[in-house]
Amino acid sequence: MYREVCGFINRRKRVKNMGKSIVNFLRDSWIGNPEKCACADEISAVSYRELWEDSHTTAYNLLKRVQSGMPVPVVMKKSCMALKLIWGVIKAGGCYVVIDPLLPKKRIENILNTLEAKWIIGEQNIRTKIPAEIQIYSGEKLLRPVNGDRREVDKRTEQICDIDPMYIMFTSGSTGEPKGIAVSHRSVMDFIEYFTELFQMEEQDVIGNQAPWDFDVSVKDIFSAAKVGATLQIIPKKLFSMPVQLADFLDDKKVTTLIWAVTALCILSSTGALKHKRPEAIKRIIFSGEVMPVKQYNLWREYYPDAMFVNVYGPTEITCNCTYYFVDRLFDEEEVIPIGIPFPNERVFLLDDKDCLIENRKEEKGRVGEICVSGTAVTLGYYNNQRATNAGFMQNPLNEKYMEMIYRTGDLGYYNQEGLLCFASRKDFQIKHMGHRIELGEIERIAGGIEEVERCCCLYRAGEICLFYEGAADRKAVVSALQKKLPVFMIPGKILKVEAMPVNKNGKTDRGILEGYLE
Repeated sequence: MYREVCGFINRRKRVKNMGKSIVNFLRDSWIGNPEKCACADEISAVSYRELWEDSHTTAYNLLKRVQSGMPVPVVMKKSCMALKLIWGVIKAGGCYVVIDPLLPKKRIENILNTLEAKWIIGEQNIRTKIPAEIQIYSGEKLLRPVNGDRREVDKRTEQICDIDPMYIMFTSGSTGEPKGIAVSHRSVMDFIEYFTELFQMEEQDVIGNQAPWDFDVSVKDIFSAAKVGATLQIIPKKLFSMPVQLADFLDDKKVTTLIWAVTALCILSSTGALKHKRPEAIKRIIFSGEVMPVKQYNLWREYYPDAMFVNVYGPTEITCNCTYYFVDRLFDEEEVIPIGIPFPNERVFLLDDKDCLIENRKEEKGRVGEICVSGTAVTLGYYNNQRATNAGFMQNPLNEKYMEMIYRTGDLGYYNQEGLLCFASRKDFQIKHMGHRIELGEIERIAGGIEEVERCCCLYRAGEICLFYEGAADRKAVVSALQKKLPVFMIPGKILKVEAMPVNKNGKTDRGILEGYLE
């Protein structure tokens, strides 16, 4: 950590505080170790000094175009240059919105309409996906030095309030209309400070970035690196289709930290890539996004018995994560890996159907309720969508004394016998079938423990439970195993084997594609 850097505190005093903003994270790393590699992609690398100076140049070139809290779309693939531009937007007082240029034209247009954008940062080769009336400012041009008083950037940065939006992430749309979640500087700073401290991240770390930058897992990569002065190593997307080469890459780049979606981790464990190459430097594996199959976790644990494994949980609406659990043992395949306890300064609790609190006490263990969250991490709501904001963000029904905003996640959870929170299912994955209330997640958990079933996913369509699975097991063996452990009314009517479980761009199981298999 920076306190260990000789002379750091004295040097720090000579630099004016950049307001109550995330810029302070980058500033401290720039001062503490300016020549340290801040970020590397497939073709380039950038030091903290270059990142600081080039983002300052970008910010200066944006000063006349950006107002406080204004969303600035960055339509680019992730790269060192994109990182400079993102920090430039932040320093100029703006709110960055990464948009993947490979998204369908209609979706890009919908996002830009929601933002009421008049211009974007991008390249001319995306013009076919951008409405003609929207201006495109080249990233290279914004990084080009110009004559001017760069202290104007410092003045602008000092004016940032910690409640100003820092970024907007659009939901994948898998459960409805995509919405833009606005997240403040305060929420990100509070979360990242605890995140890096709890998981002992440090300057020597190399964080292997798997997540797309329009997905909130990337926030943990980008801003954890800036907070502790670590290196952000961007992993080429193509490698996730080539597991052996992916393992080689992680080893060659000496990656220490994986903050990955569960599906991405399973790519390495289920394909046997770790048998080919066990990346030696990995010491920290933090997973989220979906339930980690116990079988896959145990495989990772066998290869890395001394590594830190952490299961983190939370939707984008509460700034990345709200609970964590140090997974410090092997699990039986029918056990549930808990999502654990709340992060500091976050309140996580369960409400039943009547908005009554389900308490963490002996007589209520196993009782299922909706996971709700309050605290600094709760975000600013959905940008330019007050109706959706009012539906998900609301006054805590347990508090009638003062304003306390909570977010209702739509996820169901319960307390286990150890008093740890466990994920049960999505509220909209809870079905009523043959007169019985059923959690599809329970079927997935049992199916995932079957020998030679690597991954699985359960859907409910047209009154029928449908199970998809990946692995060497044949259908008869799966049916037989399910019949031994599930009541008749929970046995899927359709059981379909797939060559590989489809995933969306964020690394989660793509249920939309699976539904298409049923047509």
